[in-house]
Amino acid sequence: MIRFLDLKKLNDSFEPALSAAVKKVLDSGWYVLGTEVRAFEEEYAAFTGTEHCIGVASGLDALKLIFRAYLELGEMKTGDEVIVPANTFIASMLAISWNDLVPVPVEPDIHTYNLDISLVEQHITDRTRAVLPVHLYGRVCWSEQLTQLADKYGLKIVEDNAQAAGAMALPGKQPPVLRRTGSLGDAAGHSFYPGKNMGALGDGGAITTDDHRLAGVIRSLANYGSQVRYYNQYKGVNSRLDEIQAAMLRVKLPRLDYDNRRRQEIARYYIKHIQHPGIILPQDPGTGHVWHLFVIRSPHRDDLQNYLIDNGIETGIHYPVPPHRQEAYAEWSGRTLPVTETIHREVLSLPMSQVLKDVETEMITDCLNRYVG
Repeated sequence: MIRFLDLKKLNDSFEPALSAAVKKVLDSGWYVLGTEVRAFEEEYAAFTGTEHCIGVASGLDALKLIFRAYLELGEMKTGDEVIVPANTFIASMLAISWNDLVPVPVEPDIHTYNLDISLVEQHITDRTRAVLPVHLYGRVCWSEQLTQLADKYGLKIVEDNAQAAGAMALPGKQPPVLRRTGSLGDAAGHSFYPGKNMGALGDGGAITTDDHRLAGVIRSLANYGSQVRYYNQYKGVNSRLDEIQAAMLRVKLPRLDYDNRRRQEIARYYIKHIQHPGIILPQDPGTGHVWHLFVIRSPHRDDLQNYLIDNGIETGIHYPVPPHRQEAYAEWSGRTLPVTETIHREVLSLPMSQVLKDVETEMITDCLNRYVG
């Protein structure tokens, strides 16, 4: 069986450094907000090219805390709107709704699966305060048009970088220097869920920003609303990256670019060698895609998935039900979003990770090319 994602094999590739990192934390006797978290925050800020990194408990918490901080700062208020891609994982929308803000779903580009930036302006109202581009599947969602719209309407840009750690983009400003996702907008949320390109061994997340004031409020909100112990300025939450997860991430960060390049190699092989008229392949934008997921489309998706399972190949579906069809957003049940619905009906994720072997990639490709459906 070729696993969709073999986490044990992936983490074994970092041994014995991971085990040594855990032992170091255990021996230190300090397990929350200690030296490992501080060191990781400094290293990840430097990696992304931002002034601040705040470690938190998850990627969802990262986005929730960004919007909560904007509310506390008076830059947003209850009922304000945030434009978000309609086909994203529901966490992007939950972060908005949790803050009593209103998510405004906009159709994606059928070729990139990212927010169709050409449709954004028509959804902007006098209540719009932010755009939340999601770098879905590991592909950068950015353009000069987006920054121009933000400037024109005074909007915040909050990146959902849960799936694209390490990806590079031209931000559309002079000078034209490549920058990493997580440094392109006003703030960004990151996820270190175990299956991500740089995953912890449990939940974890971070926020990056160059906004000193925003970073200070977020850091307080994540720690019970407190900057000084037992003195609480805000009605905060407990959302902190723990020392062991930070230590693990410090082991993995130096290899992230190398691992992403391996993912790009695998993706290029798939794109070159999968030759089936019934399978729609993703495009390759080079360093602008770190291939958290390699997602194909087929009108016979379920049959194709069953065929692959019968041939010993695990796959995934990201995601089977679009947010506007979820019970959680029953108020959207009457909406029709045809591009989003097509994507969710047809997508299938092939095995993808830096530890996938060449022979496995070849077997998957050959199997797909033999499919009759």
